[in-house]
Amino acid sequence: MTTIGIVSPGAMGAAVGRALRAGGSRVVATVDGRSERTAHLAASLELLPTLDDVVGAADIVLSIVPPRDAVEVAAAIAASANRRAVRPVVADLNAIAPTTMETVAIRLREARLAVVDGSISGPPPHAAGTTIVYLSGSEAGRIASLEPRWLEFRVVGETVGMASAIKMSTASFYKGQAAIFLQALRAAEANRVLEVVLDDLRRHYPELVDDAPRLLQNVAAKSGRFVAEMHEIAATQEQVGLTPDLFTAVATVYLELSRSEAASRSPEQADPEASLEDVLGALSKTAHP
Repeated sequence: MTTIGIVSPGAMGAAVGRALRAGGSRVVATVDGRSERTAHLAASLELLPTLDDVVGAADIVLSIVPPRDAVEVAAAIAASANRRAVRPVVADLNAIAPTTMETVAIRLREARLAVVDGSISGPPPHAAGTTIVYLSGSEAGRIASLEPRWLEFRVVGETVGMASAIKMSTASFYKGQAAIFLQALRAAEANRVLEVVLDDLRRHYPELVDDAPRLLQNVAAKSGRFVAEMHEIAATQEQVGLTPDLFTAVATVYLELSRSEAASRSPEQADPEASLEDVLGALSKTAHP
């Protein structure tokens, strides 16, 4: 049985861990130093005391953390591997630019660890057909050989950075679209034309409009971690000769959103009965400076 270490078991990490466990792998993680929410999300996994214990037990380690933490976490995994004298395969599944992935790979290879680049497309896996993990690197096949439930692995090449490049393009569309939708509705409300705007948008995007209260609550809850991701997208686009200005601006939108009352709630606290007007009101109220 393959042992998989999850670093760390937040909403996505815990769900990926459960999918792997349901597919027959042993899955270990730690909530050392983490929040009560993370401990609750990870309760169904096999929890060990420390990161050293997780890395020491694992054949494969999956890093699933906020983009801003990816390099620091890679260094911590490398240090744990050195202390325990182990050499697991490490897959970085974070939303980072290919250039940031290169830095992650350097940190891991300094500890003689095999590196796989990965990116997750879709929500935390709870049902089949919703979530894909793209993988690249010479050891990507080792991850792809696992058989998780509700999760699909796809190898896209042997070059580290390819999987991250996919995420930077898909996320630019998905999260960029969400930011544009958010700003359009906030401006419409401020100009007292919200209902007319919704009626017009519903002609072309009925599902998006009908799902707006849930979508905006979810985006607000995650907006703090989206800020760094938008800067990673901007860096990716600049690296290939495109202007970074578009996603630098989107990062500002998410930064402003992260300071709102709506952002103070976790995704699990979203109110399914909330009206769009109530959600927009919470987006307009500042929770903290």
